Amino acid sequence: MGEKISIVVPCYNEENVLPAFFQEIRKVIARMPDLDFEFMLIDDGSSDGTLDVIKAYARQNEIVKYISFSRNFGKEAAIYAGLRNASGNYVVIMDADLQDPPALLPEMYRHVSGGEYDSVATRRVTRQGEPRMRSFFARQFYKIMNRLSSVDMVDGARDYRIMNRRFVNALLEMGEYNRFSKGLFGWVGYRTKWLEYKNIERIAGETKWSFWSLVRYSIEGIIAFSTAPLVISAVFGVIMSGLSMVSLIAIVVRKMMFGDPVMGWASIISVILLIGGLLLVTLGIIGQYLAKTYLEVKHRPIYICGETNLPDSDGAIPCK
Repeated sequence: MGEKISIVVPCYNEENVLPAFFQEIRKVIARMPDLDFEFMLIDDGSSDGTLDVIKAYARQNEIVKYISFSRNFGKEAAIYAGLRNASGNYVVIMDADLQDPPALLPEMYRHVSGGEYDSVATRRVTRQGEPRMRSFFARQFYKIMNRLSSVDMVDGARDYRIMNRRFVNALLEMGEYNRFSKGLFGWVGYRTKWLEYKNIERIAGETKWSFWSLVRYSIEGIIAFSTAPLVISAVFGVIMSGLSMVSLIAIVVRKMMFGDPVMGWASIISVILLIGGLLLVTLGIIGQYLAKTYLEVKHRPIYICGETNLPDSDGAIPCK
């Protein structure tokens, strides 16, 4: 038997795209006859017939394994579950909607199997087909992250990548509850080669990522990999304290020299509202960090397995 590649596929309401995905991935596997394959499909609490489609493929082919969550835990939890249960020498993460082109897999494997790289990742060089506003904010997110964090994050990076066992084991060492895979990939380090391709639209269905869900995801990434917001809030506090002292001195001097009482009720209220707003923003930033810490110290499982065809698993918390 040759080397084994585990393909981890997070699935959330992908009933309509899975048949096309398997059709395309079979073509790619046929071009790699010397390798063994394993599919690890993670049903992230889908509300459609995704699990039924997965079960049908699993009955037809023993290399198809699946885990179905007890509810929707999110893509990050699905990726973690797939990595935790994958048994291959190499592990691939890819979406089922074919926005991650399976045709790149042979080239990705060739680079990582040569020993020069520990992972091969992909990035989109265009965002054709995406709303302009969404593309703009996505680019700004990567710029902000690279300025605020020491973790290198590549603009247009996808979760689609192949990793050797050393890379995967390093990822699994980080059992944090609040996961941000794009940051974790960079934090682990090792040698990564980037492959570029033009954006590909979904073959069916709609994206599960709304604009506001992406905003929340971005905020989680910033909080997970940077303490800069705390520093910025502290700097604002120092600046506002300095301005307050200057204003106080100016008022005292004005009173002593001109005997002029403090005037300008509207301006005073505006200053109070400004300072109050900055205080609330600062407390909000601190609150976000405390909330993430609060969730971490609970030590809740990252996911709960509802159903699986993995051997030696009874659906306990979690599978494996």
